[in-house]
Amino acid sequence: MAEQIRFLPPREAVIANRKSILADLASLLPTDCLVHEARELVPFETDAFVSYRQLPLAVVLPTTTEQVAAVTRYCYRNGIPIVPRGAGTSLCGGAIPQQDAVVLGLSRMSRILELDYVNRAATVQAGVTNLSISEAVSADGFFYAPDPSSQLACTIGGNIGMNSGGAHCLKYGVTTNNLLGVKMVLVDGTVIELGGKHLDAAGYDLLGLVCGSEGQLGIITEATVRLIAKPEGARPVLFGFETSEEAGACVADVIGAGIIPVAIEFMDKQAIEICEAFAQAGYPLDVGALLIVEVEGADADMEAMLESIVEIARRHGVKTVRESQSATEAALIWKGRKSAFGATGRIADYICMDGTVPLGKLPYVLNKTSEIIERFGLRVANVFHAGDGNMHPLILFNANDPDDAAKAEAAGNEILKLCVDAGGCLTGEHGVGIEKRDLMRHQYSDADLNQQMAVRSAFDEDWILNPSKVFPLDGRPA
Repeated sequence: MAEQIRFLPPREAVIANRKSILADLASLLPTDCLVHEARELVPFETDAFVSYRQLPLAVVLPTTTEQVAAVTRYCYRNGIPIVPRGAGTSLCGGAIPQQDAVVLGLSRMSRILELDYVNRAATVQAGVTNLSISEAVSADGFFYAPDPSSQLACTIGGNIGMNSGGAHCLKYGVTTNNLLGVKMVLVDGTVIELGGKHLDAAGYDLLGLVCGSEGQLGIITEATVRLIAKPEGARPVLFGFETSEEAGACVADVIGAGIIPVAIEFMDKQAIEICEAFAQAGYPLDVGALLIVEVEGADADMEAMLESIVEIARRHGVKTVRESQSATEAALIWKGRKSAFGATGRIADYICMDGTVPLGKLPYVLNKTSEIIERFGLRVANVFHAGDGNMHPLILFNANDPDDAAKAEAAGNEILKLCVDAGGCLTGEHGVGIEKRDLMRHQYSDADLNQQMAVRSAFDEDWILNPSKVFPLDGRPA
């Protein structure tokens, strides 16, 4: 792991002026909104991609858009890099700072500002957690659809930055499909609003550009998101197969038949055993792969859809079909899946990959992934959103063994290249960050990258917003 080449060279003048910078920042914020002591900076040195760590210059924790604008304006005028941060759940190193950077944490901006059921929209601050939106509107019969596994902790600002998805994105889409508007602070401190409660807006789709931009075009402080009425009913069903290839082929045929369940989640044998040991969800242990298929609607509609899915599954040699019989059992089934990352962390260190492939290539990619992992002498637990081909192989390794860690990273790179070569892409919802930055040339030509970097430069000419992320370091100098 070549840690020394992971960041752009620090701006030495910024580091040299740290004392005066801290004094200036302190004048812009309430006293409890500035973190600068070394021991207090440690929690901000990394995110959920823990392979790399770096203490920042300082951390600011604003509570209003005006405070965010004041800090951003100051940093812009003084050439100080800014790293936006939500809950720090990024799995690609998207919130890891540089030595010369100010981390702008939005976790204290955690208020739900408005619930508008007439327009089926909620306006929230960027630090609001994903799950808290659904909890706030549940009693009134609504929910917020995107549901990443980290939804208990991850924030809306981070979800927008990475265009996060989740298990139910198959039917309802990812963040961009559920985002109506944002309030955003530009690099020079200017505050703009994009979109709103209306369904469309005139001019360029800047909202679509911002969603998934990984904090490099501006800092989101507020968001207006779509609320959806709860379905009449929902029912998850477990399908057990002998092999991962059979399960993958079943998924492709279900979608190919025009059937769109609300979710199709995949686990291989390693993942099944890990999740069952943790959640005691009743997963079958005598199968090589498991699909969690959830349907929703009226009882008659769910029965008809399940009948068609079971018929397709039988053509692929399904061994087990078990339908949840109660709300408690349904919650347990999802608890196992939602706990997959945490449960895996109990038994080993792991790197969580995030590549996306065409559904028809799932069996091929699963088989090739196994070959890659075997060649490196590692283990893998495959758990992912099968309905949209968003794969999350968890590569198990020993973080205390540098050779093992290097093998895990190399194997992960090969898997991501495999996804691209199969007609997919480097990321489905985790983002590029540091993790996949150097693989961007495998997916994009120089012309492609130059155009993307030109857009980034149009918003941030000096590249001070979330530097060293997304684009290869030799793409543009600091």
